[in-house]
Amino acid sequence: MMCAQARGVLRRLPTSTTAPYRLWSAASLRQDKNAKASHHGPHLAQKMNFSTSKQQSSGNLLAPPDSGKIKETKIIWHHPIASDNGTLSGEHTHTECSYSYSEKDMRDICVAHRDARCMSDKVALSLVRLLRWGTDFATGYRNPKKDERVAKRFLMDERKWLIRFIFLESVAGVPGMVGGMLRHLKSIRQMKRDHGWIESLIEEAYNERMHLLTFMKLAEPGPFMRLIILGAQGVFFNMFFLSYLISPRTCHRFVGYLEEEAVITYTHAIHDIEAGKLPLWNNLAAPDIAVKYWEMPERKRQMVDLLLYIRADEAKHREVNHTLGNLDQKKDPNPYTAEYHDPSQPHPIEAPDPKRPCGWERRDVV
Repeated sequence: MMCAQARGVLRRLPTSTTAPYRLWSAASLRQDKNAKASHHGPHLAQKMNFSTSKQQSSGNLLAPPDSGKIKETKIIWHHPIASDNGTLSGEHTHTECSYSYSEKDMRDICVAHRDARCMSDKVALSLVRLLRWGTDFATGYRNPKKDERVAKRFLMDERKWLIRFIFLESVAGVPGMVGGMLRHLKSIRQMKRDHGWIESLIEEAYNERMHLLTFMKLAEPGPFMRLIILGAQGVFFNMFFLSYLISPRTCHRFVGYLEEEAVITYTHAIHDIEAGKLPLWNNLAAPDIAVKYWEMPERKRQMVDLLLYIRADEAKHREVNHTLGNLDQKKDPNPYTAEYHDPSQPHPIEAPDPKRPCGWERRDVV
């Protein structure tokens, strides 16, 4: 059963899950007829359309710049976990350049929760739970681990998952940009170094935006969902902006708890794919933008692999923000961009650390 909000986003769309989602027009029906024979092919990602607005392909939305002289713009910030040769390394070592991780590392990522230890933590956790409730209501999602009986009435299909992913990623790119912007302005205003915080925060925002652009290759939100995203971003940006001015530590804890929920969501989606509950994604190839950004190796470019990469990103954001929330916001350096006197000793690295899912304590890094 799809909630009213999801129906509003996806009205006029076919209800069958055996064909690509398109508008009901004569042209789209002809295209769907031609696509049925090959809808399980590796490039189904280029054919899916969730739009309720005027037909406009995702390829046009994410097309190269309209310029007679410029062919394409490069990705300046490469993914921090992508290896130089497009393959995955197998071991974590605490060295300067060993930031790749293997499929086993991605599979080992687990759901984790940091207990609230003070009033600031409790405020952050309460706000995340409120936000989670609103997002679940809007996207028709229920956590099966908490209430399996209720969750059965809200079974997720491919289109509902994409609604949730797009909405979540459109909001997730806000905290890093707000925190990085405020710390950037503070550094200029006080004429002091920031000691590495700005880079990590802006990179986090950029990474979340790449998640959104990837999902935009799979679906297009209609005008109703765009309106929801516009309102959510406006409210969330201003609230987070004011909150970061008052208590950046609480804000980082808030993001840490938010990323805990993101890991739960992507873990649920991965389990659904592997259980055969999302047949359209069984052989769905990851979009080219994802292959290039994560440098996904051959034979590891399916939808389930894409979600494994994105879940790993969210797990890293969980670890980073919980760690930043443990530090002195005014004087401590960022341990993820720091050089250590003894690199052989355990310290934060750019790849997700399964031994530290809830971050590092200040005494261990500073």
